[in-house]
Amino acid sequence: MNKKTQYLLPVIIAAAVAAGVFIGGKLNFSATPEKLFSSNTSKDKLNRLIDYIDYEYVDDVDVDSIVDVTVNNILENLDPHSVYIPSEEEKRVAENMQGDFVGVGIRFDIINDTLTVVRTLEGGPSVAAGIRAGDRILMADKDTLYGKNLRNTQVIKRLKGTEDTSVKLKIYRKSTDEELYIDLKRAKVPIKSVVAHYMLTDDLGYIKINRFAETTYDEFEEALENLQQQGAKHLTLDLRNNPGGILDITRDIADEFLEDGKLILFTKNKKGEIDNYYATDKGDFEDGEIYVLINEKSASASEIVAGALQDNDKGVIVGRRSFGKGLVQRPMPLGDGSVVRLTISRYYTPTGRSIQRSYKKGNNDYFDEYYERFKSGELKSMDSIKVADSLKFKTPKGKIVYGGGGIIPDVFVPLTSSPEELSLERGLRAKFAGYIDEFVFEKLDTDRAAYSNMSFQEFMDTFEISEELLQEYAEYFSKKRGQRIYIEKFANQMKRHLKAVFVEQLYGTNEYEQQLNVGDAMIEKVLELHGN
Repeated sequence: MNKKTQYLLPVIIAAAVAAGVFIGGKLNFSATPEKLFSSNTSKDKLNRLIDYIDYEYVDDVDVDSIVDVTVNNILENLDPHSVYIPSEEEKRVAENMQGDFVGVGIRFDIINDTLTVVRTLEGGPSVAAGIRAGDRILMADKDTLYGKNLRNTQVIKRLKGTEDTSVKLKIYRKSTDEELYIDLKRAKVPIKSVVAHYMLTDDLGYIKINRFAETTYDEFEEALENLQQQGAKHLTLDLRNNPGGILDITRDIADEFLEDGKLILFTKNKKGEIDNYYATDKGDFEDGEIYVLINEKSASASEIVAGALQDNDKGVIVGRRSFGKGLVQRPMPLGDGSVVRLTISRYYTPTGRSIQRSYKKGNNDYFDEYYERFKSGELKSMDSIKVADSLKFKTPKGKIVYGGGGIIPDVFVPLTSSPEELSLERGLRAKFAGYIDEFVFEKLDTDRAAYSNMSFQEFMDTFEISEELLQEYAEYFSKKRGQRIYIEKFANQMKRHLKAVFVEQLYGTNEYEQQLNVGDAMIEKVLELHGN
C-alpha cells in the first residue's frame, strides 16, 4: 500500500460510514431506492405517516389495508378509470386479458352441495378426458369437492394449477349410475373473446366480441375466414356491452376494415406528445359493407373501432350512444403483485374528437349516468341526446359527428322496454343470481339422453318455453330466493333467456348468442338496412 492510499483510506472509510448511517436511517422503514433520494416533501409526509402507524401506533394495524385505502382514495381524485387492482385480483384480470387460464376446462356449479359439471369448455383437457355435462366431481386427488361448506374459491384453487401437472378426479355419472376415476393433465383453457360468429343471411355474417384481449385478433381472423368460406360478403360486428381492452388489438381489428394509410386514432399525453395509429395494407374486409352495433355499455376500445369507421365514412354504426370513455390506461406494478392501471393519455378519433364524458361531478355520478340517460328519454329517442355545437366535427364526406361523450350512431335503435324489462335486459342472469342456470341444469339432468342426438337447429325448431315451464321457473325462483318473481311483466324476455340458457348448456356460447339474437331490435334493423 503506497502512502497516498494510506492517507486516503481513513477518509474513504469515514465517508462510507456516514453514507451507511444516512441510508440505514432511510431504510429503517423499508424505503424504496426512489425514496432514498427523493426530496418531495408530500411523498415523504405520506411515507412517514404510514411508517409511524406501523412502528409506533398503540395497537397492531394491518398496514397493507391502510395502504390499499390510501391508494384508492388517491386514484378516485384523478379520474374514474385509474384504478388499483390488489394482488389477489390481478391474476384473474391478467388471465382475462391474456385469453386463457390453466385448469381442467369445465364450467361448474355447486348444486346440492356437490361440484357439478354444467358444461365442458372447448379446447380444454376435460373434453379429451371424456368428462361430460352432468358429471359430479367428488374428489380431486385427495381433496373432497362436496359438502355444505364448499365454495367456488375452493374449487378453483383445487382444479387450477401449473400447466402439465396431473390431477386425479373421482366422478359420479348420474346418467349411467357409475363412479369413474379420470386422470388428466391441467392445460391452457381458452377464454374466448369472440363469443359468437354465424351467418345472418346468405351473404351477411355476424361476429360478437365481448372484450379486446391478447387473443381477440386471432379469434376474429379465424371467425371472419370461416364466415367468408360460408359466403359472407358483408358483416355485422356486435360490440354491445363490450367494455374495451388492449389498444393494439383494437387497432388491428379496425385495420381489417380500413384502407392502407387511413388514420385509426391518435393519442396525446400530458406533454402534448402525439402518437398516430394508421391502417396498413393487410385488411381482409376493406370492400365489404360493415354494420357496427353499439349501446350505452360499449366503451373504450369498442368506441375506438366505431369512431374510426364512422370518421372514415366506412360502414354504418347502429344502436344507441356509447358509454363515452376516451382515456388510455397502462398497468403499472407496485412491487407486491398489485397493479395500478393509471391513465396516461387521451385518445381521439380520426376527425380529432374526444369522446370522453365529463367526470367533474365524481365517480358515482359518472357511472350512474346510464340512469340519467333513461330518465331524459335519450335511450328512447335520438332527439333527446344533448350535443354541443362546439364539439361538432366533419368526416371527409361531410357527415356531422360529435365529440364530448360517446359515439352517436348513424342509425338509432330505441330501447322500448319498460323499467322492469330494462332491468332484465341489463343482466337477467345477474339479477336472478344464477337460479336460471341451476333450474335449467336440473331440468336437463332428468333426461339428458333425450337431447344427446338432437342438432342445434332441431332444438331451435322444436323446443319452446311453455307457459307451464315459465311458471315452474317462477315457483323455483320463489322457493330458492324467498322472493316472488313477477314474470307477467316480462314473460317474452324470460322465455327468450330461458331458452338461451338451455341452448348454452347443450350446445355452447356461440349458439347461446344466436338464440338471444332472435327477434333482437338491432339485428332486425341491420337486416332491414341490408335489404332483407
